[in-house]
Amino acid sequence: MAKATKKPAAKKPAKKAAAKTTKKKVASKAVTAKPVKKIAKKLQKATAVGSTALVPLEDLAGAAVLDRLWAVIKTRRTADPAVSHSARLLARGTAKVAQKFGEEAVECLIEAVAGNNTALVAESADVLYHLLVLWVNAGIEPGKVWAELVRREGVSGIAEKAARPAAVLSVASTKIP
Repeated sequence: MAKATKKPAAKKPAKKAAAKTTKKKVASKAVTAKPVKKIAKKLQKATAVGSTALVPLEDLAGAAVLDRLWAVIKTRRTADPAVSHSARLLARGTAKVAQKFGEEAVECLIEAVAGNNTALVAESADVLYHLLVLWVNAGIEPGKVWAELVRREGVSGIAEKAARPAAVLSVASTKIP
């Protein structure tokens, strides 16, 4: 008869402990933080060429990713422009920061019209980055924008626009109403 061998009991609890999720505060809301390995696998799958996989916002902690990127960009204001793209943009002034944001927005639109979703995702990330550079340049904190989005949540775009003060609507614009 073969003698049965037991696996060490210490490995099993450690494995379970690693799989547990924890709660932490992010952007003043409690979110579930999944183990980093699981998130990394989802990101690899989602970023594979031709992939249609999605990474749930709770895995990325939603706006917290943008909050962290904004904080990094803000610290780059004093960095050496020779080693930091953000520092270089910020050093060139508001007009250059705005121009670069506009260029990235146009590239995003081109990919959207072309139906190239893979490139649209990449260009969208560029647009968000350059928007954050624009906010840092203007001294706008992401929380102010998030608060405005929360204020508008559940309100139709038509109703929201109609409720704006007349002074905001009277600004000369070539946008289609």
